[in-house]
Amino acid sequence: MTPPTVRRPAARDAGKSGGPATRAWPKRLLVLGIVLSALNLRPAITSLGALLEEVRDGLGMSGSVAGLLTSVPPLCFAVFGVMAPRLARRFGAGAVVCAGMAAIATGLLVRPHAGGTAGFLAASALALMGIAVSNVLMPVIVKHWFPDRVGSMTGLYSMALALGTSLAAAVTVPLTDALGGSWRSGLSLWASLAVAAILPWLPFVRRRAEDSGRQERATENRGEGPVEGRAATSRIAGRRTEAAREDSPAGHRTPAAPAREEPPRPRVTRSRTAWALAAFFGLQATAAYITMGWMAQIFRDAGVPAGTAGLLLAVTMVMGVPLAFVIPRLATRLPHQGPIVLALGVCGLAGYAGLYLAPADGAWAWAVLLGVSNCAFPLALTMVGMRARTGPGVAQLSAFAQSTGYLISIPGPLLVGVLYQHSGGWGLPIALMSALMIPQMVFGFLAGRDRTVEDEADR
Repeated sequence: MTPPTVRRPAARDAGKSGGPATRAWPKRLLVLGIVLSALNLRPAITSLGALLEEVRDGLGMSGSVAGLLTSVPPLCFAVFGVMAPRLARRFGAGAVVCAGMAAIATGLLVRPHAGGTAGFLAASALALMGIAVSNVLMPVIVKHWFPDRVGSMTGLYSMALALGTSLAAAVTVPLTDALGGSWRSGLSLWASLAVAAILPWLPFVRRRAEDSGRQERATENRGEGPVEGRAATSRIAGRRTEAAREDSPAGHRTPAAPAREEPPRPRVTRSRTAWALAAFFGLQATAAYITMGWMAQIFRDAGVPAGTAGLLLAVTMVMGVPLAFVIPRLATRLPHQGPIVLALGVCGLAGYAGLYLAPADGAWAWAVLLGVSNCAFPLALTMVGMRARTGPGVAQLSAFAQSTGYLISIPGPLLVGVLYQHSGGWGLPIALMSALMIPQMVFGFLAGRDRTVEDEADR
């Protein structure tokens, strides 16, 4: 072999080991991909909230059916989010997020023109499926690529998520008016943002495929046997290597290191902290989706114009932009995140009280307070990264906490719609929101204790 041929595998090995020259560009591109993806994780929901009355009239929905529509996001997040770790192990996290962005773009483009409530729900589910897998994998990607900057990267991701959420709430109504007043045009325009988010992930999809091809070629060229070649990068092949070691003739030495490369995944269902975090995640998601789906309608029913109601919802969402960066960084510096949980809960209770007593007169103050309370989401994401020691542990905990949490949050928005329709006002729905804030504070305080799911699962 010529000298360049000899050096090229060494250069590739150096890249895999994380040298600065080879890992600098993927990290920069990854930051861009994380930010663009986060921008797309809520416009599908908040753009609909801003135009919910028009969509209800256009599709002939009752209040109960509209409540069902606002419950679709957590349902999809629960069902599809649990699949994310398995898909990431099979195809790579970058490929799965890339496919998720494509699903968001397709769903947002199709749903306004699908025809009828059933088609609207089906296209919404496609977009929400892409959001679900990306939701789960973002903490995993941050933990893997930025293990020493979990707080700051989670803050950046949460800031972008809050920015996308508030942007959709603020500009959907004005853009709809500029496009001729059609709610279909106002909803479908957000597909373009999802298309832009696909691009930064494409190199990671190709890189995964190239790595797989190199591994297969290396397996065929080595004299050790195909099982041992695959074991260098695959957990499944690692288990086969163990079997091959047991069946090998005496005197044949099989390398043991590849089978130990990936630590075992903990059984998070045996961890009390995992259950507390799942309950906290579910209850804060309940509050968030009630807010995103119904708060603009609360203000509109109180006499606030539609455009102003959209801006109020945007104010609630935009509060997460600065706080989503501050709260995760503060949380990583504290041994116990419970005090932050309690402070956010008190703001939520004050905001609900204001909505009940004077929804129009103090609208801007209530929007700000509820926006502060909604920052329980970046705090929950930060705690996912802090309550597990290893990458597999974070993946398991993220999937469990988010999937279980979103299952918990499904009835909330639906029940609000039913109470609103049958009571004829917002008194009972707001009382429900206030009541749910109490267990959210309790479970969040328990989840904030300084411990890891690996320690509890091994007991």
